[in-house]
Amino acid sequence: MTKLTTVLLLGAGSDIATALARKYASLGYGLQLAARNPDNLRRLASDLQIRYGARASLHPFDATRTDTHQAFWTSLDPKPDITCCIFGYLGDQKIAEENWEECEKILITNYVAAVSILNLAAAHYANGQYGCITGISSVAGERGRAGNYFYGSAKAGFTAYLSGLRNRLSHLRVHVLTVKPGFVYTRMTEGMRLPAPVTATPEEVANAIVKAVNKKKNVIYVRWVWRWIMLVIKCIPENIFKKLNL
Repeated sequence: MTKLTTVLLLGAGSDIATALARKYASLGYGLQLAARNPDNLRRLASDLQIRYGARASLHPFDATRTDTHQAFWTSLDPKPDITCCIFGYLGDQKIAEENWEECEKILITNYVAAVSILNLAAAHYANGQYGCITGISSVAGERGRAGNYFYGSAKAGFTAYLSGLRNRLSHLRVHVLTVKPGFVYTRMTEGMRLPAPVTATPEEVANAIVKAVNKKKNVIYVRWVWRWIMLVIKCIPENIFKKLNL
């Protein structure tokens, strides 16, 4: 069995990615930190080196520039053993309802861009019959709600993509993990009034991901209670659901 030693974090500037970088560094993994502005990650890379002795390289990566993804993947040396797709864009639902640019940004960032880069990782891992792909989707993709159906529909598509990828690659010894967080305290949700009992920290999400990768789980919810919350929401009849203010 191939030992997994290098982790690529796509969207490494996010709070979850920072927590995940620290977790993997503490376990002895090498990190490839990819973000639109990698210079902003120099302090994180230095901290990983000083605190954990971890090697951390910085890579420019713009998720929405799908025409650059092939060159980006080709440039990685070594190729990562674990690829984590963390980037996302919540956007503004109200603005997106009337402004196509905002709507398009939500859809491309959360679905098209993720599929574009993960297709490249999948081809590499399929050829070598090893590796792990982790995609951070969302419970928002489990049922369309008036409050965020652009974001939710993109995440629904991403969840279905990861499911199909898992079905395709499982016999090639490639592990595909789907992560479905509920509310998480991050800069993306700053200013929102989030219910503490069902809201996770970035560190909690990172710990859950590392544990799930090690156990080769298929789908995880963070926090676990979201599995049951979404089961209830999905079971609400449509004629009742459409009357709810969700």
